[in-house]
Amino acid sequence: MTAGRLPVSAIDDVIDGYLRHVTIERGLSANTLAAYRRDLGRYAAWLAAAGIQSPQAVGEAHIAAFTRQLQTLPEAGVATKPLAATSVARIVSSVRGLHRFLAEEGETPTDAAREVKPPKLGLRLPKAITIAQMTTLLEATAGDDPLALRDRALLEVLYATGARVSEIVALNVDDVGSDDDFVRVVGKGSKQRVVPVGSFARAALDAYLVRVRPLFSARGRATPALFLGLRGDRLSRQGAWLVIQAAAKRAGLETHISPHTFRHSFATHLITGGADVRVVQDLLGHASVTTTQIYTQVTADTLRDMYQTAHPRAR
Repeated sequence: MTAGRLPVSAIDDVIDGYLRHVTIERGLSANTLAAYRRDLGRYAAWLAAAGIQSPQAVGEAHIAAFTRQLQTLPEAGVATKPLAATSVARIVSSVRGLHRFLAEEGETPTDAAREVKPPKLGLRLPKAITIAQMTTLLEATAGDDPLALRDRALLEVLYATGARVSEIVALNVDDVGSDDDFVRVVGKGSKQRVVPVGSFARAALDAYLVRVRPLFSARGRATPALFLGLRGDRLSRQGAWLVIQAAAKRAGLETHISPHTFRHSFATHLITGGADVRVVQDLLGHASVTTTQIYTQVTADTLRDMYQTAHPRAR
């Protein structure tokens, strides 16, 4: 630590060092890094308010107190809604990672957060829609005008690949082979994966690339982006979200539809159709199969509901 600085900057210094470390070691995306920075900034502010001037002065009791306070804070912009358990768990995980790093680097004699556990999370089942609902949603984006053709291609690719919306809007034209049925997706940690697309998505993509993208591209600066806005620039995540909301409204779907609904539905429909969970793991780009196995629980719940409805002695 640099001598002569204000006490609080000692905490800021070690946080900056930790963020540089995890960025290099894990290849974090800009969004993930920003989340780490927000979480640890909240922690640094709490330490400063508590009069703690250096990481060496932090004890387990301090971290436990910080965790308890998190559970009383409101969600951003919603004063009446407490901070979600998932948000608390994420913040505590960031703090644990910081203190583990400090101990490993010899900045602190021990890992002060080793015994502090994040709150337990209940099983959250992904919210998928049925195949019939997905079909209705996709068919609601029909038409021959440029926006309709682009939107249909966007939604078909979202469902065909199960990719995150950030991954879809980051696609470039070269990521979509003109002579095959695969899309190259760059996921978290800049890891690439190749995902097949079916005939519906391929046809929608071809129509968009031939009839629409050149038109939009001529309105802006040259860009390799696959999906473009009306002005010829790369379609944003917010733009994609608006496309989805408009399609859901036209389809008359009462359930909430988000970009992640496509990802959850993709995985659930594959597993329901008999796909191996490890294949789905690779397609989704999950680092651990444990993350993917939650979709098997969705399928099991569906089977149980069908059994209880149909079997004469189920109840």
